[in-house]
Amino acid sequence: MSGSSSGLPFLKGHGTQNDFVIVPDPDGLLDLGPAEVARLCDRRAGIGGDGLLRVVRSAKDEAAVAQADQAEWFMDYRNSDGSIAEMCGNGVRVFARYLVHAGLAEPGPLAVATRAGVRRAVVAADGPDGTPGEVTVDMGLARLPGPDGIEVTVGERRWPARNVNMGNPHAVAFVTDLAHAGDLLTAPAVAPAGVYPQGVNVEFVVDRGERHVAVRVHERGSGETLSCGTGACAVAVAAARRDGLDPAVTGRSVTYTVDVPGGRLVIAEHPDGRVEMTGPAVIVASGTIDPSWW
Repeated sequence: MSGSSSGLPFLKGHGTQNDFVIVPDPDGLLDLGPAEVARLCDRRAGIGGDGLLRVVRSAKDEAAVAQADQAEWFMDYRNSDGSIAEMCGNGVRVFARYLVHAGLAEPGPLAVATRAGVRRAVVAADGPDGTPGEVTVDMGLARLPGPDGIEVTVGERRWPARNVNMGNPHAVAFVTDLAHAGDLLTAPAVAPAGVYPQGVNVEFVVDRGERHVAVRVHERGSGETLSCGTGACAVAVAAARRDGLDPAVTGRSVTYTVDVPGGRLVIAEHPDGRVEMTGPAVIVASGTIDPSWW
């Protein structure tokens, strides 16, 4: 990991309390390894976060250079354990909010390159009292690849689960009580073995009303988080199919309200298959990491 002798600039942000360390690296000069990312995300010995967002120009990172003609900025997302993830829905909203906050983009539509492809966001203007506007992100198409017969197990309880891919993998289980998910300190067991060779995010879902659900989630590489944007999208799609709703068939969009421990997200699925997520994104602090620490 390299940086200037004056220290490493950083910011802290969150989307529905899914929080991130934001590291600006416009020219791709930093070499952040897994151990260093984990140190930065450590809640006691570091800055603390569910993950890290490195902000780099797409043209300056080999993982995104092919997307540079569509999106100037690449969201290099890492889980809190330092592992690389394809996508992070709350992270995209916070990333877009940062670009506006830093003067790198204007409120309105903007594109973000990710490992799951380009995501298009719309950052609403701040309210008259300075309250940050919400961010809507086109999360792309949901895939429901199967197979049937997936099960999630916590302790003595077992539930069928729906396989939904939002650029990253999810197993969505509908339960009668969110407490049945346990403490989620360790990853729930998912069977059959081999369905998710790179690990999986597991969502536990209860109904709160018509097209209104609440969720707890275990994110691979991070444990339980207070929100998961791609997970909320996966849950809305799984709930719609459970409820017999498919916009591609009916020609009508479907919207679900998804309550997460950290707040509320609104998910819309459209007839062309696109899934849109709307929710808050806030920058809460900025500073410089002491060079002697890192």
